[in-house]
Amino acid sequence: RGMSYCLHSESHLDTGPIYVRENGKLHVVNQGAGGIQNVTPKARPFSLFSRSFSVELCMNREDDRARRQRTDHFIFTYTKEGNLRYSAKSLFSLVLGYISDNVDHIDSLIGFPEQIAEKLFSAAEARQKFTEPVTGLRALQKFTEAYGSLVLCSLCLRNRYLVISEKLEEIKSFRELTCLDLSCCKLGDEHELLEHLTKEALSSVKRLLLKDNSLSDAGVRRMTAPVRVLKKGLENLLVLDLSCNPKITDVGIGYLLSFKKLNCLDISGTGLKDVDAVIKRLQMQIGLVHSKVPLKEFDHSNCKTEGWAEQTVLQWEQAVIEAMKPQDNLRSRVATLHFYGKTRRIEEVVKCTLVEPETKASGNLQFYKENVQNCHLPLKKEVAGSHELKNNKKRALAEQETERTSKQKHLCLTVEDWDLLNTY
Repeated sequence: RGMSYCLHSESHLDTGPIYVRENGKLHVVNQGAGGIQNVTPKARPFSLFSRSFSVELCMNREDDRARRQRTDHFIFTYTKEGNLRYSAKSLFSLVLGYISDNVDHIDSLIGFPEQIAEKLFSAAEARQKFTEPVTGLRALQKFTEAYGSLVLCSLCLRNRYLVISEKLEEIKSFRELTCLDLSCCKLGDEHELLEHLTKEALSSVKRLLLKDNSLSDAGVRRMTAPVRVLKKGLENLLVLDLSCNPKITDVGIGYLLSFKKLNCLDISGTGLKDVDAVIKRLQMQIGLVHSKVPLKEFDHSNCKTEGWAEQTVLQWEQAVIEAMKPQDNLRSRVATLHFYGKTRRIEEVVKCTLVEPETKASGNLQFYKENVQNCHLPLKKEVAGSHELKNNKKRALAEQETERTSKQKHLCLTVEDWDLLNTY
């Protein structure tokens, strides 16, 4: 039979291979072959992409994380002429970024150089790794176990009761704190954080501010039980603020006599019944003198959050503020309540306010030790009877020894105290 002829295209475009059928079989015609008739070309497959398509560009569109990791390897700057200039990052920066992205998988940092650990903590903090619910706590514990007070030596949570409720486990992971401000948080006697104060991890606390926390004699008793019986817990406490807690009475102040190292005490705004007896008791047993003017140790200006995790605490607070903002899906609910004449309950932020009636009744009840320089008065010379106080202190030491031997058994071996200690 006659053979089909080949159609020669004069265009420069590549038409692809040409197929011919001969004696019932399909053959491919090379470019050097002659003309062939009766051509039945096979349908060309449909092309999804153009010839200029690049697989690399497709991967960049679908995998943004991989592209970001590649760009993170470079530092982009501009020259004076306005041209874009980039340089490769150091190997240390690349490794630091990789470890900070996976900081929750670290087994331990004990023995690791603190200079490098601080940079690693800052890199993980910049990536907000410590704000994540589960992995953030696990990563923070690795740092606190290895570096203690370097992560945080002072923590101020004044008026931040929402941060305490949301990040309680993270706050409990801090070790070797020397200053802790929990003022105006309304914690109460049964709060888990107050129980944590008696643990060994916070035995280093020297400055504790518990102003306006709805504490009573029961809370003070629980807080001082390890010191009174086991000589552990807050035995290193130097400054204590229990002001604006009206439920603390003369009985609760009696539990504070176990803090032998206490240098400054504020019990203004408490529910004392016999103020003069309490003043005399504090002076005779632990050497605290009633101050005529306010002490600078209780103005809350010296207590600040200090350490590596300073920005982490701010991130926690910012996250709580963002969560409190009204969402768009709640606007319809508010409109519905307004339509049916119902009012929406608004939870106002609890502000720290001084309990005026109790303060006026008891007066300024701040105490200090005269021989301690950290708790001195601005006008210390105006305090009268300094020689008499020194003589009273000498007599107090002798009386204190006799009272300690007679009352130590009753103070340490009461059934209530042992039952309380069994709960720790």
